[in-house]
Amino acid sequence: MAEGRVLYELAGGVATITLDRPEAKNALNRVLREGLWDAFRRFVADDAARVAVLASAGDVFSAGADLKEMAALGLRVPPPDFLPQLGRNLHTDKPVIAAVQGPAYAGGFALAQMCDLCVAADDARFAITEAKWSRGAPWAAPLPWLIPPRVALELIVTAEPLSAERAHQIGLVNRVVPRERLLAEAQALAATIAKNAPLSVRAAKRMVYAVAGVSLADALDAGERIWEPVYESDDAQEGPRAFREKRAPVWSGR
Repeated sequence: MAEGRVLYELAGGVATITLDRPEAKNALNRVLREGLWDAFRRFVADDAARVAVLASAGDVFSAGADLKEMAALGLRVPPPDFLPQLGRNLHTDKPVIAAVQGPAYAGGFALAQMCDLCVAADDARFAITEAKWSRGAPWAAPLPWLIPPRVALELIVTAEPLSAERAHQIGLVNRVVPRERLLAEAQALAATIAKNAPLSVRAAKRMVYAVAGVSLADALDAGERIWEPVYESDDAQEGPRAFREKRAPVWSGR
């Protein structure tokens, strides 16, 4: 277990992906990185999986890249496939939720940042520590879209951590809960999403990312374009029909 593993579990439409290398603070060595690739590819291809929760075992979400391994390899610029980055080298319209406890530093921060939503334990801490070790954080380029640019800059140049409370205040985190409730809260949020019409959920995610940084007119045009197939779907008829018949809708995803 020294090298760790990544677990994948599916229940009720929710895939839980778990980093399991707690004795090394879930540092992202080759085994964990490859395991994340396998797990996320499985999630993308799995029609039964509607939402994913990215979690980790132990007291630390992830301390980031395994610097001992990196030093041994003499790694300079990480290759494009070094780590899955949703929206960059791996695409899915299905929502992904980070469940963060303890430190989420460097590559651990990157994993939390790439997720669509984030639930944090009250002991969570977020930091971009690369400046301490003269490493780079190009993956942090989307951060000013998520939080105020001055806060993003402070995070990157000081390498100092944010508390869960502060991360929630600036919008980096959706919910903060007691540590013992973290996974249950993240999975409950995922289950709520999984019950909704899958085409609507995926269109909502596409729209939010598509309109970032565009004009209001372009945003409205994008919204119309993205949602039209949802209106035209079988599920768009099933929803009102189920409401009329006073029953739960049965989604086909078509």
